[in-house]
Amino acid sequence: MPTPCRTFAAGAFLVFAVLLLPPFQAPGSQVLAAAGAGEPIAIALDASEAPRKIFHVRMEVPAPAGPLTLLYPKWIPGEHGPSGPIVDLAGLTISAAGRTIPWRRDPADMFTFHCEVPQGAAGVEVTLDFLSPAAAEGFTAGASATSVLAVISWNQVLLYPAGPASDDLTYSASLKLPPGWKYGTSLPVAADDGQTVRFKPVSLTTLVDSPVITGAIFRKVPLRPQTRPPHEIDMASDSAAALEMSPDLLEAHARLVDEALALFGATHYREYHFLYTLSDHTAHFGLEHHESSDNRVPGRTLVDEDTRRIHAHLLPHEMVHSWNGKYRRPADLATPDYQEPMRSDLLWIYEGLTHYLGYVLTVRSGLESPDLFRQELARIASNLSHRPGREWRPLVDTAVTAQILYGAPEGWAAHRRGVDFYSEGVLIWLEADTIVRQRSKGRRSLDDFCRRFLGGTSGPPEVKTYTADDVYAALGEIAPYDWKGFFKTRVYDVAPRAPLAGIEAGGWRLSYGDERTGFLKSQEAADGVIDLTASIGMTLRKGTGERADAIILDTVTGMAAAGAGIGPGMRLVAVNSRRFAPEVLRDALRATREKGEALDLLVENAGYFRTFRLDYRDGERYPLLERDGSKPDLLGEILRPRARSAAAASAGAARPGKPARKR
Repeated sequence: MPTPCRTFAAGAFLVFAVLLLPPFQAPGSQVLAAAGAGEPIAIALDASEAPRKIFHVRMEVPAPAGPLTLLYPKWIPGEHGPSGPIVDLAGLTISAAGRTIPWRRDPADMFTFHCEVPQGAAGVEVTLDFLSPAAAEGFTAGASATSVLAVISWNQVLLYPAGPASDDLTYSASLKLPPGWKYGTSLPVAADDGQTVRFKPVSLTTLVDSPVITGAIFRKVPLRPQTRPPHEIDMASDSAAALEMSPDLLEAHARLVDEALALFGATHYREYHFLYTLSDHTAHFGLEHHESSDNRVPGRTLVDEDTRRIHAHLLPHEMVHSWNGKYRRPADLATPDYQEPMRSDLLWIYEGLTHYLGYVLTVRSGLESPDLFRQELARIASNLSHRPGREWRPLVDTAVTAQILYGAPEGWAAHRRGVDFYSEGVLIWLEADTIVRQRSKGRRSLDDFCRRFLGGTSGPPEVKTYTADDVYAALGEIAPYDWKGFFKTRVYDVAPRAPLAGIEAGGWRLSYGDERTGFLKSQEAADGVIDLTASIGMTLRKGTGERADAIILDTVTGMAAAGAGIGPGMRLVAVNSRRFAPEVLRDALRATREKGEALDLLVENAGYFRTFRLDYRDGERYPLLERDGSKPDLLGEILRPRARSAAAASAGAARPGKPARKR
């Protein structure tokens, strides 16, 4: 098969042999019949130097003679902001008819490039390099490659012509891998010779929505092979030991598929891939896609129980997004290309509802026990109850400003508020679930809303947009109620108190004890985070290496640590004249109540040392949920598994039909 990297000849565009195959009609895509800009754009990505963290790209862009504007994707779906890593684009050259032509960057938009296609040429050839960063901070723009693996996000390695919507641009892509590396992706494959993979033509929308995970240490794990559409986990890591998934854990992931199909009752993907990167040398996050998800966690997540616990909800959360966020999407987030700004005020539905459903599926599948989830729910409820930022900032504003809050520092999070629509969304949607159950006398639940509004009828990927009023109306069909008023007071109004009514209606109450819960112990063991929000109003992270002290991540205004004068960014050196260690700090906290002892913290602040005496006498104090026997255990009912069996779970998910246009 000829390479897709040939120079344009004057007056002619070379069509690739792969295009002789029947074109794959991606969701919302069209293979346009018009000449020039209507023909597929060829992109050949050479990832053979991925271990060196550099990717080489060659593109052939059909275009008529005259001005041509090429765009680098700026607003990245799922990242909800202008996070396209333009700073890492390098080596850009544009040529036509065998000659290099000049280009210039738009002075008002760094993501826009202008050039002139000469007369007699049928388009341009673009070559560029993408410099994959080594720093792990950020989402896909963070570290994505190591010596033995890489995650490829297509938006980082391409340009596209201005004008057409991303649905209406067709790309024919190929990928050259380092020798011996394997790969996983939801992209349909046309040919694979063992080193170069050629994909079927798809829309730009589908290409950007379909990352590739690849590596020398690689494992594919089919989930419920008899279920249709097919599902699998594609795993890459820096060590073979990290990919050892126990039979029980494998079965829990298979049950995740069962439970998701039971919850939504339909699918909107041809197949689903969990792309699972286990590495200490990449960024750690999850990013949703329609037919896959990009999940990146620490290297020992599958073999270290503490680390696994605190990341257990990641895959369920990202899978839920296939329905809530990809298939059903807020209208202002369904932009026609990657340059139009996204408006994110409905992230309390897109992300908040997904966060809630992700936790529910985590427990229903057995990836997390109900008790551990209650411990995590208690931590969420307590931390949101110690958020002085609630007194000035409504929850919706954390969604509107998500694009800047994602990059906000950890310091002053309690006063600033962060992307609280995730965790507070759990509390709000739990309350909505209990209201539906109570008003329908147990006949209906939020599961019914999920099937009707987010599930629909099975088919290939498509996008159906919604507004907040659509959500209120759909909930009203399940259980008549003033849903607009309900969400107004919890989302759009300033709410100094955290919304705990769902926990209480669920048959539980937020309480506090003097022993850390299992979840808090796992969090400290895995991340080094010591959460003392409920006692002295402080969170800190243990030092590593030779540093025996701890950095103070945040203090809560109005509580003991902040009241004494301690603030974020300082370092805790000693407790009551003893060198800091977690157990020394906890012993001193306990002694404030049991023995009435003072609590003195020696703190370093930018090279200056000072001892602060805290006005505190309440000992250790950690959040937990206590059962309220006067009410039925609705929370327990919500978390109860629903899938009868793998066969039953797949019975309602028909095979995808013909593709549908975005609307």
